[in-house]
Amino acid sequence: MHGTLRSSERLTPTLVRLVLGGEGLDAYAPLEHTDAYINVAIPPAGAPYGDGGAPFDLDALKQLPREQRPFRRRYTVRRWDAAARELTLDVVVHGDVGQGGPWALHARPGDALVFTGPAGAYRPDPSADWHLLVGDESALPAIAASLEAVPAGAPVVVRLACDGPEHEVPLDTPGDLDLAWLHRSGAAGDAGLLPAAVAAATFPTGRAHAFIHGEAGETRQVRRHLLADRGLDPAWLSCSPYWRRGLTDEKWRQVKAAWNAVSVPAQSGEPVCP
Repeated sequence: MHGTLRSSERLTPTLVRLVLGGEGLDAYAPLEHTDAYINVAIPPAGAPYGDGGAPFDLDALKQLPREQRPFRRRYTVRRWDAAARELTLDVVVHGDVGQGGPWALHARPGDALVFTGPAGAYRPDPSADWHLLVGDESALPAIAASLEAVPAGAPVVVRLACDGPEHEVPLDTPGDLDLAWLHRSGAAGDAGLLPAAVAAATFPTGRAHAFIHGEAGETRQVRRHLLADRGLDPAWLSCSPYWRRGLTDEKWRQVKAAWNAVSVPAQSGEPVCP
């Protein structure tokens, strides 16, 4: 499956919005999950396919040498417009670092983005008494989509880390929003911003449905606090480490399984943060 780029917009210094459309999306079947993602395929430099942004057949590339196969990256679906048949993605970019970010920066209308999916697992449960959403730029598309799905009037506590005021984006929700943006300073203490903010937050009463996604070390700290100190039910906690401070995306993908395997549960019998 593929979408054809219709427009791109720089939302913040490190966030680019891509809107895809075209006949390549005819088979796209949206999910109700607000963390729904697609698995995109980015050709490496010099690949013998995808010239000029043309679509390509993933199955036909399986016989190529590994170094010529596309890089795979997961991007959250920010929005699906069924009437217009348009798929919106918000992609984090860091100049020419990585694979997906440079593609997002340099793609032009008419270029194709090949992908599989979607898949997903989380949506704010309307039976919860309140909601907790914690993350950074990497989790921002899922958090923004989730906020729009919170039931009207439901308390929702949001803590988001970013590099400064210019990296903030407007967030809308029908819920009763308690939002705090946390700005990094570039110092070692940045790793503690989110865990400290969650620990200091005043939580509503009742059963919470929590979504904790972002940097690996931060999500682990927040998760342990929620389970060990706040007594949240692990069955009502969605937690995933999207990236790891100090590692490139490729290196993180190589060690992520080992990181998860050595994660020590905060309580006996508690599931490990995936």
